[in-house]
Amino acid sequence: MPEPFLTIAKNTAFEMVIKKSRFICQLGRINSEQEAQDFIAQVQRDNRKANHNCYAYLVGDHDQIQRESDNGEPSGTAGVPILESLQLAKLHNVVAVVTRYFGGIKLGAGGLIRAYSNVTTNAVHQAGLVQRVIQTSVAITASYAQHDQLLYFLKEKQITVADEQYGVNVVVTIFVDQDACDQLIADLTTRFNDQLTIKKGQPRNHEVPYAAQS
Repeated sequence: MPEPFLTIAKNTAFEMVIKKSRFICQLGRINSEQEAQDFIAQVQRDNRKANHNCYAYLVGDHDQIQRESDNGEPSGTAGVPILESLQLAKLHNVVAVVTRYFGGIKLGAGGLIRAYSNVTTNAVHQAGLVQRVIQTSVAITASYAQHDQLLYFLKEKQITVADEQYGVNVVVTIFVDQDACDQLIADLTTRFNDQLTIKKGQPRNHEVPYAAQS
């Protein structure tokens, strides 16, 4: 089975104070590298007095674009831990910017790595995850005599009706996960003795809440 396509459910910000330093992680959903750079630039503008605005982002269905920056922190202590936290959560199309306001106490390399990693991970948990599912629209034309039976069948399958159009017949539109579409059409054809007119439409992306498996 392919890995699910996961991203954050919403943009969010999470703050931790570690030895008087403030670490603020802001997460954003993106669809391009330009959107990531715009997000980073906005956070930098909003936090001009911060000591550091470190970041990482992943763009593409297979994370074709990956970038990270320590933004003045010791090499490898900020950008990489942020990026690895996003990777560990198996996220895609996400940017994370961690702003640090220095509190006067040095944390050391290990302390910085833990701080940037932990604040990012906590932000991800706060944002929540959604899984992108590709669905196909299916238009089912049924007679009025078949309508109630069709609705009962769809309810059995836990499929929500997206639209109904009433004319000479009833056209019921539903959205079905792409990998289950052909089987559903076969089941409908069998149940209604090939008396329905069924037309597959265009695919769309649909998001459903995702809970990480323990």
